[in-house]
Amino acid sequence: MSEAIERVKTLIIGSGPAGYTAAIYAARADLKPVLYTGMEPGGQLTTTTEVDNFPGYPEGIDGPSMMVQLQQQAERFGTDVRIGMVTKAEFGKKEGDIHKITVDNDKIIEAETVIISTGASAKYLNIPSEQRLRGGGVSACAVCDGFFYKGQDVAIVGAGDTAAEEASYLANICNKVTMLVRKDFMRASKAMQHRVQSLKNIEIKYNTEVDEVLGDQVVEGLRMVNNQTGEKEEIAITGLFIAIGHKPNTDIFKGQLDMDETGYIVTKGKSTKTNIPGVFASGDAQDKEYRQAVTAAGTGCMAALDAERYLATIGSVAESIADNYNI
Repeated sequence: MSEAIERVKTLIIGSGPAGYTAAIYAARADLKPVLYTGMEPGGQLTTTTEVDNFPGYPEGIDGPSMMVQLQQQAERFGTDVRIGMVTKAEFGKKEGDIHKITVDNDKIIEAETVIISTGASAKYLNIPSEQRLRGGGVSACAVCDGFFYKGQDVAIVGAGDTAAEEASYLANICNKVTMLVRKDFMRASKAMQHRVQSLKNIEIKYNTEVDEVLGDQVVEGLRMVNNQTGEKEEIAITGLFIAIGHKPNTDIFKGQLDMDETGYIVTKGKSTKTNIPGVFASGDAQDKEYRQAVTAAGTGCMAALDAERYLATIGSVAESIADNYNI
């Protein structure tokens, strides 16, 4: 392990919309932020071909280009963006404590404040044809990408409230929605089930799984298999939406930060404050409700402001102590 220990005011972990927005605000507040990109620089948006619902882009923009621009904006104000993966975190317990962060199992950084923007990863089926066509018609966000399939036939995989909600959303803009449910019942609440079942252009197929996504460059169809009979069926679709959940990228913080039962970091009230003073969480790592680029960016802004106010508070306390002792 490297013996050199670096000291920073604000360390940002993660490089999606939340991380880069936090960096922009922190840099403008002269917090001299250092940002580590993580395993997927730019976050989930780098796998999105078109972003049409982020304010300020009237013609839309592709995800990778948008993330490059966010990075450039953060760097323009002085953010130190680095490629690297945080592999260990040791948080102080009290206000004013220093947090020790290890990067790539080698470099140690001591940070006065830490902003966690590690995001969440969508769960996929992990079949080759699905992975090959991600960005070519396979998506994990109907609200993000559904618009591009207006008036077309699509399919959605999932049986919970999220799947039911996204199926309902798609039914409002698409010609037909085929919903694949792995078991003979849905896990969604009764209210959500009734909503789905009331929509005439949603067809629910129970005991049904994806056998293969059809198409070379883009999705052209879907081969399904009944897991009870083994019978296979093909349908023509242009979009396949996977709605089987997300996993927050928060494992390395377990045991130190308060989390819910699925691993999302719990923040206090309307703030980004965690249970550890000086540690803040933003974006999809703490938001399982909305999971949109614009909401992630908003909480990134909040985290930077919370960090700035925290540093000002402990600075004032230190000055007061120094004055009392005539230091």
